[in-house]
Amino acid sequence: MAERPTFDELFAGCRYSAVHLEMRDMYTPDDETYLDWKAGVKFDPVERFRDWYDLVVATVARGVDIRRARVVSEPITDFIRHEYEVTPVLNIPAGEKVRWLPRRRASDLALPGNDFWVFDDKLVRFGFFAGDGTYLGHEITEDPAIVKSCSSAFESVWERATEHGSYQPM
Repeated sequence: MAERPTFDELFAGCRYSAVHLEMRDMYTPDDETYLDWKAGVKFDPVERFRDWYDLVVATVARGVDIRRARVVSEPITDFIRHEYEVTPVLNIPAGEKVRWLPRRRASDLALPGNDFWVFDDKLVRFGFFAGDGTYLGHEITEDPAIVKSCSSAFESVWERATEHGSYQPM
């Protein structure tokens, strides 16, 4: 497994599909945006994540379908509530489709041990995090068996999950 290419390169090379499965209840605990949200500071998520927003807009404009599924514990953590509140003003307007699946409804699904992106059903980018949510790095693979397993896992979550507009977190 290799460490390259970058997200910008992955999205630039993507032709039809980028899917992301998130399964953690906490990410990047020292993230300035999360800490501001937690402190009640008002901010514009699009401006805070302008590079991401522009990348998604440009990718979707080329005809790439971007879907994000989140498997979450309920009641949700503060971090997941932050993501839930940012999603309709950042992810969805950029062109992502987002669904949520309570962890208790995922017990019978075979899911990988790490969050991942699958690009064009050809490449997987795994993200690694410490127990507290600190980002540790990533690996990329094009192994067809791993790509197939991750694609299948994502689709099983997506099929069962609730669209953002209909999901009511506990």
